[in-house]
Amino acid sequence: MSQQKSDYVDDVDVDDDWDSHPTDEELDAAVENLEASGFDVEVVADADEALDVLVDEIPAGASVMNGHSTTLEEVGFDDYLDEGDHDWENLAAEIWSIDDDEERDAARRDAQTADYFLGSVNGIGREDGALVAADLSGSRVGAYPFAAKNLLLVAGVNKVVEDVEAARERLHEYAYEFENQRAQDAYGVESYPSKELIYRQEGTEGRTTLVLVEKTLGY
Repeated sequence: MSQQKSDYVDDVDVDDDWDSHPTDEELDAAVENLEASGFDVEVVADADEALDVLVDEIPAGASVMNGHSTTLEEVGFDDYLDEGDHDWENLAAEIWSIDDDEERDAARRDAQTADYFLGSVNGIGREDGALVAADLSGSRVGAYPFAAKNLLLVAGVNKVVEDVEAARERLHEYAYEFENQRAQDAYGVESYPSKELIYRQEGTEGRTTLVLVEKTLGY
């Protein structure tokens, strides 16, 4: 099911300024501060380059899980994981092939510890090098701080804002409005940012990579 922002833009009341792009100087500062916080950062021009980076980061034989992310869909990773020429263990496909709800939930928990877990964030604080993300169940952000062996995040530069507090505002005032509408269309229920992560620092060298795309992507 499509989950593009354009599908819901007429149904939400949001301030489009939350999708503004940083200046070159602001983007440089964001990268510098993110790297000082222990995150590896790759800045790329477009979705095709983002996909290339993600694919190149994951070695053959690795177990791979993707958290729900419009951005991952937009850069083509979801399709590549399901249909691409790779030798990864596709945990997502294994999970959604399970008919039993309890067994599927157990597999989703196990998948938090994937060799490579991929997702996105809702806001990026350029001045403090912090990341903000949330979801309803925790099935995405649960892997971020520790469970996954390696974490690959991808985000458009439209998610770069002043600091962590502005990133949280963007989450609640902008991204959530789109996600809530998507959840109602997809599942018939409302969403809520009930499990919110402020990711201020990565202490394990090389564990977490953020691919910043110089385009507007995601919510």
